[in-house]
Amino acid sequence: MSASHVLVVDDEADIRALIDEILSEEGYDVTVAGDAGEARAARGDNRFDLVLLDIWMPGTDGISLLREWSEPGDLDCPVVMMSGHGTVDTAVEATRLGAFDFVEKPLSLAKLLHTVERAIDASKKPAGSARSMLPSLLAPIGRSAVMKDLREKVQHFSTNDLPVLFRGEPGSGRSAFCRYIHSMSSRADAPLVTLLAASLTDSNAEEQLLGSEDGGDVHSGYFERAKNGTLIIDELTDLCPQAQKLIMSVLEQGEFVRSGGQQPIKLQARVLATVNADYDKAMAEGRLRRELVSCLNSLSIKVPPLRDYAEDVPELLNYYVDKLVDAENLPFRRFSVAAQNRLRNYPWPDNVRELKSLVRRLLISNAAEEISLEEVEGEISATSVSDEPLVKQDLLSLPLREAREQFERAYLQQQLALCDGKVGKLAQRVGMERTHLYRKLRSLGVDFKSAGSGGD
Repeated sequence: MSASHVLVVDDEADIRALIDEILSEEGYDVTVAGDAGEARAARGDNRFDLVLLDIWMPGTDGISLLREWSEPGDLDCPVVMMSGHGTVDTAVEATRLGAFDFVEKPLSLAKLLHTVERAIDASKKPAGSARSMLPSLLAPIGRSAVMKDLREKVQHFSTNDLPVLFRGEPGSGRSAFCRYIHSMSSRADAPLVTLLAASLTDSNAEEQLLGSEDGGDVHSGYFERAKNGTLIIDELTDLCPQAQKLIMSVLEQGEFVRSGGQQPIKLQARVLATVNADYDKAMAEGRLRRELVSCLNSLSIKVPPLRDYAEDVPELLNYYVDKLVDAENLPFRRFSVAAQNRLRNYPWPDNVRELKSLVRRLLISNAAEEISLEEVEGEISATSVSDEPLVKQDLLSLPLREAREQFERAYLQQQLALCDGKVGKLAQRVGMERTHLYRKLRSLGVDFKSAGSGGD
């Protein structure tokens, strides 16, 4: 079988030489080009299985060259973009033109080889499979029905300019979906501005949100900086009262006036917001204005916790290995099948954020190339929290007796609450004799006396 032929396009001679040497040693047939002209000539004379294309080159840049090659129709081979200064804008454009993936500079050789192998393998599969992946800078990962439906809903909402409220647990990727909806929208080339709600106080909210002016000295606020683009308000429940009042006013009136100014400025930003899954409690307690939520809730998306689409965990693990190897120059490692299976059955109380942190720690350990089940067990046992709700507890890490006790305790506590603390009613609900139930509650340390009268 003939060796795969790779075209390397980069204006830096030392980069071309390094990639040529590495790929040649791995058995690939390599052709190099120093600019767009040489790349065009090479493609005219040869058929390639893969192109590694630098974005930033003098003359014709990589994105323009990719557009030129893709205009006649589908690219005849996968193209991997290389850049030391990748941005969401370039990622969006390259994706639309058919790029397979990105490799960031300085190059991680392990990641480079892994990406080359993956791209060539994908090109040998049925038509369309090599183009199925959006660059890692953009698309939330997962092939499950849950994530597929969620991506389709976000893509549908991207054609609209109404506010969107993303609800979900911390760490579930709400902000990633905000960035994704921006990248898919007609505003993708305009600014994407993120406001961390906790950074505002009652004293600085007006200037930070609306901006200020004093004579000819103008300071643009968040709404103005996101002009024609998208403003993400990250975590509504962290907003101070003054910020909530101002944001609601701007959304209702569609305009604002800078502090110290006179002229109304039209709101030209689309507003996306994230909020905790239990935001109803914040509204009931008066910490979050119900009217503000109504203003932002024109369109609403629930981002599920990772435990709801656990079948995507292996793909997420591989995704973050690639991303962290590339972005942080960490050694490349693979998760064993046993390790992946264990993590599919882990409850991920801190969701995708916890998964990314776990991958980083395991890569940094710099042990054998394969990540073992034992390594994974050591990491997740060190971070387990026993006072989490049952659904977030890692019962598989416990001996059978202890796991059973934790389940029974959580189960009976919840059922007792539903029975208004009445043990007699609880006995009927769970199908236990009352005397036996009293002994069980005491042995598990369930305080049934303070939950209610304990009678019928």
